[in-house]
Amino acid sequence: MSENVVHLHKPTVPPTPDTAPTVLTVVPDAPPARSVPLWVRSGRAVKTAATHESTRATVRAVARHSLYTFNGGRIVARRAWDGRTGSRYERMIRAAEAAGNLEAAEEWEERLQRFRAARHHRRMDLLHSPVEAAKGVAVGAGMSIGVLVALGVVMALNTGHVGDVITPLTATIDFIALLIRIVPVVWGPALAIGPFLALLALWSVGRKQHAAPAWALPANVRNGEGEPITPSIVVKALRDLGVPALARAIKEMGDAGASMLGPIRIAGCGVEVDVTLPSGVSTNEVQGKRRKLAENLTRHEHEVFITIPQAARTVRLWVADSGALDEPIGPSPLVTDDTMTADYAKGRAPWGQDLRGDAAALSLYQRHLLITGLSNQGKTVALRSLALWLALDRSVQFLMGDLKGVGDWAMFDGLATTLIQGPTDEHVIQVTEMVEGAVDEMNRRIQAPPGTVFPPLIVLVDEAQVAFMCPAKDEDKRPYGGSKANSRYFMAVRKIHNQGRAVNVLMWQGTQDPTNENLPKLVREGAHTRASLALGTESQARMALGDKAVDGGAAPNLLRPGLDRGTLVVASDGIIIPAGQSSITVRTHYIDDDAAEAITDRAKALRDGVTTLHAIEREEEHDALADIAAVVGDAPRVRTKDVLARLATRNADAYGGWSFIDLKRVLDDADAEPYKSDGVMVVARDRVARALANRDREGSASAAG
Repeated sequence: MSENVVHLHKPTVPPTPDTAPTVLTVVPDAPPARSVPLWVRSGRAVKTAATHESTRATVRAVARHSLYTFNGGRIVARRAWDGRTGSRYERMIRAAEAAGNLEAAEEWEERLQRFRAARHHRRMDLLHSPVEAAKGVAVGAGMSIGVLVALGVVMALNTGHVGDVITPLTATIDFIALLIRIVPVVWGPALAIGPFLALLALWSVGRKQHAAPAWALPANVRNGEGEPITPSIVVKALRDLGVPALARAIKEMGDAGASMLGPIRIAGCGVEVDVTLPSGVSTNEVQGKRRKLAENLTRHEHEVFITIPQAARTVRLWVADSGALDEPIGPSPLVTDDTMTADYAKGRAPWGQDLRGDAAALSLYQRHLLITGLSNQGKTVALRSLALWLALDRSVQFLMGDLKGVGDWAMFDGLATTLIQGPTDEHVIQVTEMVEGAVDEMNRRIQAPPGTVFPPLIVLVDEAQVAFMCPAKDEDKRPYGGSKANSRYFMAVRKIHNQGRAVNVLMWQGTQDPTNENLPKLVREGAHTRASLALGTESQARMALGDKAVDGGAAPNLLRPGLDRGTLVVASDGIIIPAGQSSITVRTHYIDDDAAEAITDRAKALRDGVTTLHAIEREEEHDALADIAAVVGDAPRVRTKDVLARLATRNADAYGGWSFIDLKRVLDDADAEPYKSDGVMVVARDRVARALANRDREGSASAAG
């Protein structure tokens, strides 16, 4: 019979598996936890109470209001001292000297001398004032008694009682006696309440000036969200910017650091102020610390813009109201005003608003255009809104290539003479030939007699980086893309940039994420108007806008991708830019596809009708009469010069050199000769259609015979 053995200790030699008995190990209970001493528990309770948020809030409130009163007294004493002495002028002299402004220092020194002279004159007057005061009291008392007696005489004559002569004098004496009795009654409470009223006044002064440490201020004041911009806030932000020379100069100026500031002006949804920097501080030192300056002003980085005006050693700060730039702007006037028309030569396109909330309008007259930015930031909409406005001028012609091909420009079908949409190499080839056709038209215009006026021809290519990056080559091994001397698209754009402006042939391009490969240097520098949405780096900003604009404060790389969609930085002489600045930031109006379609419908109603080509004809054989019918379209009649221009666009090789004589010859042979209407030569649609029908019948009869 086996036994179960209970071991109270662990065996030293483990048993074998076959003979191992059942073992129960008894583990003694853990010793009871030691009690926490009373002083520890008391300390914890005190710490909890001391660090509780309610305690902190109470301490902050007590400290805040106490310091409001104390520092309010200091402020009042300082004001009183400044009013009685020349210390204010001396501070301003030191500030001007620290800023290196000797003219201002001389002016303040002159004011100090005038103040001292006036103070000396007042003190000399005090030597004679007791005698003058005594004379004044005597004369005043005598005149008062005389007036009262005269009034009593009038009363006595009226009532017939001689005693009324002294009645006014007696009443005055009684009134004075009453005041003497009131004074002892009021004097005691006034002495008791007066100090409290004085403390309340000092507290009010301190509270208005936030005269307390930051940790003691209320939460909404500590974080400063939405705090209005004042001179003291700007000076403090500059002092804490981390520029040693600037901090030293402001410290030497004492409280007069605001002498660096011009007037703070309301500018749209923010304020604007010019800051004249002290000697030894350069403007780029402040520009390079935009984020820190914005945070010192209790703003986000995108709410502070730093530009360089014309004045030397000066930066211009524009500080938005907190959150104002996140609010959308209103709809475009193109959408709200269905009677609006355009004028290519004299008008300006309503593009959006600047940061000040003023309308930003762009002149497009004889200016090549480039808009770039990261993907999905509103480039196409910004470019399209300009084309929509210009479409309302019936004289403007469009050649359009959309190398994205998702329908962003589909509403221009029936407005544009050519509209190519698609991202493939074949579409790039078509767009390149379209641009080359515009070059031929430009050359034809250049060779025209001097003084000839040509209608504007806008050659627009959206997503132009696709063309520059295209690897396709033609039968002569010439690449369509690239930036070499034999690159077809590149050279066509360069030719238009070089000479197109003089004959109203203009190149508009929209690109994404610019690099030297997808936006060559010569092409981007050929644009008169350069605009950029949000970009990734400063080097890209320089590609988009040029070194001068970026050195002057333009910073599209600091725009927030996604959040600042539709906001772009513009460098152009076609838009009003504040004096001394090289660029302007514009928040463009958003026009959606439906609104864009409505605008193009209005534009089509202004025109005789345009037959849009969706591909470039490459066939060498052509039917002149059929091509004339195609470019006339649905319009009852078209001016002969417009027919010539459309034929040249349709097939530059065949019709690029045509004159009115060539057109007249073809139409006369077909019995569809042009004629005058309202003083201009026109081609009639019905005559051309009848000529085509007659020719087809004659051809059918000949075949049957």
